[in-house]
Amino acid sequence: MTVQDPTSYALTLSCPDRPGIVHAVSGALLEAGGNIVESQQYGSPAAAKQQGRAEQPSGRFFMRVEVATSSPLEPLRGQLAPVAAEFGMEWTLHPVGAPVRTLIMASKEAHCLNELLFQQRSGTLPITVPAIVSNHPELAEMAAFYGVPFHHVPVASKAEAEQELRRIIEDENIELVVLARYMQILSDELCRDLTGRAINIHHSFLPSFKGARPYAQAHARGVKLIGATAHYVTGDLDEGPIIEQEVIRVDHAHPSERLAQMGRAVEARTLSQAVRWHAEHRVLLDGNRTVVFS
Repeated sequence: MTVQDPTSYALTLSCPDRPGIVHAVSGALLEAGGNIVESQQYGSPAAAKQQGRAEQPSGRFFMRVEVATSSPLEPLRGQLAPVAAEFGMEWTLHPVGAPVRTLIMASKEAHCLNELLFQQRSGTLPITVPAIVSNHPELAEMAAFYGVPFHHVPVASKAEAEQELRRIIEDENIELVVLARYMQILSDELCRDLTGRAINIHHSFLPSFKGARPYAQAHARGVKLIGATAHYVTGDLDEGPIIEQEVIRVDHAHPSERLAQMGRAVEARTLSQAVRWHAEHRVLLDGNRTVVFS
């Protein structure tokens, strides 16, 4: 009989915290012939009350395990299912390195889109991009350069545009949507439908400098730090659970054009890091927060 080479799987889980979780999970993986090669865990303390308000965190337990095993995926799921039921787990099991089917949305700015496509092509980002959607035609040339189908979906009618977006998501079996400087607000209904599988990026000046030319506004105020925030999309604009943030120092000698240039680089890095962690199944939702096993 031929012995299969071990395959690595990433198991992620969350459940109410109680004793015995790690022991039970480890035992199930051992019974499946698995060898744990990486394990991270976090217990979110139970919510405390201050001034009459319940505060985060949530009292849940979070875990990510990479296991190497010759067992196929479905028997491994079967071994874990009773443990998941016993502890009331929300859990996923994915082959390590399997590319996540990702739809990228952008408007006119190309820096975030280019970073994602370049890293995907170079093999450093575990995604595959079957489609790009934009409300403007300017980025079609970049999409053609990378060989990715480009869908121009203008937003004369938000309802019609989102209907077309939903069609593309379904037809392409999309697992993750990335808003790479897509300058349109998604409806609350679509945000709910994409909970935990849509990522957005914005500069770090919010809420201080809203609207047009935020870097010029920041320059006028003499800011000393600029940065970016990548977060999951929710109906609350730019307030979803944060996945990654980065800041860099600037000073009075940087003109606003230079601040914008530096800011675009930070946005691209921050977004690609958030997408990488999501695609590697390292991000778990804890209410309005995230647990990131980086």
